[in-house]
Amino acid sequence: MKKVWIVFASVFVLSFAVLIWIGTEVYQTQPPIPQEVVIKESGEVVYTKKDIQIGQNVWESIGGMEVGSIWGHGSYVAPDWTADWIHKEAVYMLDSWAQNDFNKSYESLDVEKKAALKARLIKDVKTNTFDESSETIKISKLRWEAISENIKHYSSIFSDGHEQYAIPEGALTDEVKLEQLNAFLFWTSWAASTNRPEKDYTYTSNWPHEPLIDNTITDDSLIWSGLSIVLLILFIGLLTYYYLRDHEKGEALIKPSIDPLTNLKLVPSQKAVLKYFIVISLLIGLQVILGIITVHYTVEGQAFFGFDLGSILPYSITRTWHTQLAIFWIAAAWLATGLFLAPMISGKEMKYQVFGINFLFIALLIIVLGSMLGEWLGVHQFLDLTTNFFFGHQGYEYMDLGRFWQIFLGIGLILWVIMVSRHLIYAIRKNDESKHLVVILLISVVAIGMFFFSGLMYGENSTLPVINYWRWWLVHLWVEGFFEVFATVVIAFIFSRMKIISFKTAGYLSVASAAIFLAGGIIGTLHHLYYSGTPVQAIALGATFSALEVVPLTLMGFEIRENWNLLKSKDWIQKYKWPIFFFIAVAFWNFIGAGVFGFLINPPIALYYIQGLNTTAVHSHTALFGVYGMLGMGFIIMCLRFYSDRAWNNVKLKRAFWFLNIGLIAMVLISLLPIGIIQAYTSISKGYSFAREADLLYSPTVQTLKWLRMIGDIIFSIGIFYFCWFAIEETIYSYKLKK
Repeated sequence: MKKVWIVFASVFVLSFAVLIWIGTEVYQTQPPIPQEVVIKESGEVVYTKKDIQIGQNVWESIGGMEVGSIWGHGSYVAPDWTADWIHKEAVYMLDSWAQNDFNKSYESLDVEKKAALKARLIKDVKTNTFDESSETIKISKLRWEAISENIKHYSSIFSDGHEQYAIPEGALTDEVKLEQLNAFLFWTSWAASTNRPEKDYTYTSNWPHEPLIDNTITDDSLIWSGLSIVLLILFIGLLTYYYLRDHEKGEALIKPSIDPLTNLKLVPSQKAVLKYFIVISLLIGLQVILGIITVHYTVEGQAFFGFDLGSILPYSITRTWHTQLAIFWIAAAWLATGLFLAPMISGKEMKYQVFGINFLFIALLIIVLGSMLGEWLGVHQFLDLTTNFFFGHQGYEYMDLGRFWQIFLGIGLILWVIMVSRHLIYAIRKNDESKHLVVILLISVVAIGMFFFSGLMYGENSTLPVINYWRWWLVHLWVEGFFEVFATVVIAFIFSRMKIISFKTAGYLSVASAAIFLAGGIIGTLHHLYYSGTPVQAIALGATFSALEVVPLTLMGFEIRENWNLLKSKDWIQKYKWPIFFFIAVAFWNFIGAGVFGFLINPPIALYYIQGLNTTAVHSHTALFGVYGMLGMGFIIMCLRFYSDRAWNNVKLKRAFWFLNIGLIAMVLISLLPIGIIQAYTSISKGYSFAREADLLYSPTVQTLKWLRMIGDIIFSIGIFYFCWFAIEETIYSYKLKK
């Protein structure tokens, strides 16, 4: 056991040392924000640093990543503003030269003339004209004319609205803010089209793919993509060998003939947790309704079956609430499970535990409702920019809620850590056979509380590369890292209490699993940052270690088989059939959603072309709901099974389980994946901007595929209905029980 703890500690320390080192590189090599942008022929100042920084705040206030995307991060309906800006700017400049030199449009020229003008364009836009001494960027007069045309275009989109982009009329009408927003969009395009000093690739490693300026995939991206695939195959083989050699070496147990938890003693604090399950069920239902509205906007733009809903609830709000509620209810399910199981682990009811649970419950309601209201007010421009940052919409996917609500949630997490940890410490002091299992659980609990605060490491005026670096610490490390460890240990503890596996074996497997997962997961965070204004080291390390993330997921078939065999081993285990079925679904979607569809977009060569397309939506739906959502649901019904004293009518759960899984498969295979493939082909063959433009997304084929998603959505929604019905009904019954 000592050896596996040494491995775990080494992985943890060394991985974070690497991740922090890359962070320092991000700070030091990020694209510069100039004090001034000037026209080199006249010396006229067109933008200042303040314009660009405030423009970023304006972009955040209208929904940021929920209204199109920047550098590939964000929503899928509106264009990627960076890619779209670069393409429009390039076309304007080429057409201007073609008219002046040949009195023709660029497209009507022969190959030689096109090549000459393209070479002139590349020299103009890719030459780095940032002067470090004066901190200025110089642009040509013609480029400023192209920028001016872009300003008119984008100002019209955000002030007059654009139905196909799901942007309502009057989204942003303040002329000063529109100018500042355009300054920020210019800077993101400048960084993505200008070469780094003494390099032959841009600050974003030549992303986006734009043939007109020779933005093509770099040698580094190709090399590290190939190496990542080789390493994936190698480590799959090694881990499979290790698993087949050692997985049967745990301490053998004779499974009891009756349920060991039949006489489980429950305490008042566990009853106090039950109310969470009702609220979580309501949040699930609300999230699905908002998802239906959000998806429908991709078909009608602003309307919902003809009703002008977009003026009240624009796409940026419904998508914000849809993604944010997913995080809220999944996290709440897992945290409530921790509170429910804590007394079972310690064997003791701690003082003030009920008060703490009730306090956290009220805080949860305030944070959910308060942040949603703040985001609505922010997007509708009722808040000034600083107030919006603290109470409105921060503009970053999965981190949309204002800073005040983030801090409030962080305080709640600290209280949760204290309430759960004191039970775990009490159990550790017993020094019994469960010690190692409880220690790794304690580490995960503390990490969940601590790493949430990574989302507070940037400020209102931090740059986009810095914000994205810390954002993925939260989204990837907090959710996909330490919550994953927490979930693994919780399941191991439950099975240990049921005497299906010994505490000794469960402890060893939990620590080993955590070490294996974090070995790829911590540094693998960088795979989100390949093309976000980060140095090339992020590509090298992110590609290498994100491939290792997939390795343990390839063994999910063994986990599915073992859980299935478990159900057939003893009659009393049938009592826990549906929680175990949900755990089986988690293993399935871990392999498909996180493994197959995750690796689909993980290698640099893939992400370069398909970042921010519907291929990303395939991964996010199958991993976020398929893995974390299913696990949260499994935890809820497991806790209810422990609490309830009656035999269940499993019809609702059976329908919920199969409708959810079949619906999720249908929405992906019938709609999301085919659209993603069409977009990927377009991105590779023509350029990234074409894959995001309305001509493609509103083409008859893609529109048909969007409508076909209704099949999967309806099936999935029926599953949600049955699950929520069961959970609420059983929770109310359990709450009435006298224990």
